[in-house]
Amino acid sequence: MNICVIGAGYVGLTTAAVLAELGHEVNCIDKDKQKIEMLNNSEVPIYEPGLKEFIDKNYNHLTFTDSLDDYIKRASVVFICVGTPSSEDGSTDLSYIDSVIDELSSRINSYKTIVTKSTVPPGTNEWIYNQLLEKGVSPELFNIVSNPEFLREGSAIHDMFHADKIVVGLRSGDHRSLAVIQEVYTGINAPYVITSLNGAEMMKYAANAFLATKISFMNEIARICEAFQVDVNDVAKGIGLDPRIGPHFLQAGLGYGGSCFPKDVKSLERTALSKNIQPHILQAVQTVNETQIDIYLEKLKTLFPDFTHLKIAVLGIAFKPNTDDTRYSPAERFIRCLSQFDCEIHTYDPQAKLQNPLPANVIQKDSITSAIRDADCVIIATDWNEFKQLDWPEVRQLMKGTIIFDTRNCLDRNKIEQYGLHYVGVGRG
Repeated sequence: MNICVIGAGYVGLTTAAVLAELGHEVNCIDKDKQKIEMLNNSEVPIYEPGLKEFIDKNYNHLTFTDSLDDYIKRASVVFICVGTPSSEDGSTDLSYIDSVIDELSSRINSYKTIVTKSTVPPGTNEWIYNQLLEKGVSPELFNIVSNPEFLREGSAIHDMFHADKIVVGLRSGDHRSLAVIQEVYTGINAPYVITSLNGAEMMKYAANAFLATKISFMNEIARICEAFQVDVNDVAKGIGLDPRIGPHFLQAGLGYGGSCFPKDVKSLERTALSKNIQPHILQAVQTVNETQIDIYLEKLKTLFPDFTHLKIAVLGIAFKPNTDDTRYSPAERFIRCLSQFDCEIHTYDPQAKLQNPLPANVIQKDSITSAIRDADCVIIATDWNEFKQLDWPEVRQLMKGTIIFDTRNCLDRNKIEQYGLHYVGVGRG
């Protein structure tokens, strides 16, 4: 099939690479000329394991351009994968979607299946359909499908090839689009969940909101564990064995971040409020998450009542391992909050960089060794495997102090303490 993917961000690039691997002719379109130039020079603007390899492998089936004209006319399927950031009030900013509709409306001269992968509030795809009609596009020339992504940054390629489900939202009376989507995904063995346009949009929001809820729940439990000297990891292991709960997303730590959870939970809250529904749980989830960094800063203050002349190494900037994404990163927010104290901060991440402007007392290092040398305290802010597998005798020799502050509850306490280091976590007994 000839497919256009509009948007060369995280979702768009992953979708384009996988569809090309499945044998389709894929044209990935983005208005960012610099990004397109990078991609045409075999440079991938984001870090996602396996993504560059798939793009390079399928260069005969995958093109990148900043122009829609010829490619839209030839395509039978158009994927919308543009960003849907938060507005100031927390609602979803649909300006990029609106721009795509304008671009498409003047270029549809043969039948298209228009597939929305961007995360949008319930009602958006119906609005897209009506907007195209208002702009003069014949209803005989298109159908709208909601096909949200459920990818995890850091394992997106794997998740798309080994999807646990493919959600397809269809307009009432659309008997044509399901077969098109099934042809697009030929080669991916996953159950189909068929629902309405609003239903598919809601599934995406509900999934992210529920996962965020599990994270905030365990972070609140960690606070209670702290008061009773209970190890929250033991609690997580115990309740995770219950099949009704499951072990995933029960890791207490700095809180959730990234491009999805913060904006999607807030957007769902705003969507509920627009219908006069008070979303108490969603609001509590956000309250716990927003105050989680304060818990760790207060813990640090008990260890160091005076921050003057302290050198603190913070390992981790990305919001999670295996990505360079710092959007809403708890690690970056923690670093910036810590920088308000009179101390020197050295930070390191295998892929991510702090956003400018940098605080004057924060220095980004290019290796773990240079970050932790002469440090009074080492803080694990992102649970990269290389941080979990540090050579602790070497760390002890490099450090001036002895405190290892584990804000992700990801380290082996016994391993660390046998080398004369002092392990500190929250809710670790």
